[in-house]
Amino acid sequence: MITVTSVEAQSKFGELIDRSQREPVEVTRRGRTVAYVVSGHDMQELVDVRKRREEAARWFAGYRQKIASEADAGLPALSDADINRLVHELR
Repeated sequence: MITVTSVEAQSKFGELIDRSQREPVEVTRRGRTVAYVVSGHDMQELVDVRKRREEAARWFAGYRQKIASEADAGLPALSDADINRLVHELR
């Protein structure tokens, strides 16, 4: 990843945009990262990943709620002996 200072980014903005098409560019000010410049394609990938993560979190929350409601519905709890027996049956 290319790193440039904020002063360099201001003075060479066109070059900064061209470079960001090939790889993300880190912009620093006083030695600290203040921004990243990425291509439109890279940004869309980040948005898509975020959307998939949110969908997965919603699905998991619903799954946990379903499991909890089934446990509250009076289903028998498994004892340690039951779990050990099931594990050994699967081997």
